Amino acid sequence: MKKGTLPEAPNYTNAALVMGLVNLLWVLMVLWAVFGLPVVLAISYGLNRLITWMGQRA
Repeated sequence: MKKGTLPEAPNYTNAALVMGLVNLLWVLMVLWAVFGLPVVLAISYGLNRLITWMGQRA
């Protein structure tokens, strides 16, 4: 194995954010199909409050 500096690791931030959005959307669609729109709205509101709270702590 070579010693010395390693090449810079690729930045996968954008890919992770896009996949997080895709996963959030399909989960909300399944919840909407199973439980209805009010449950999805309540979960979305709760997630919004959680993200806002975490943002204020940082």
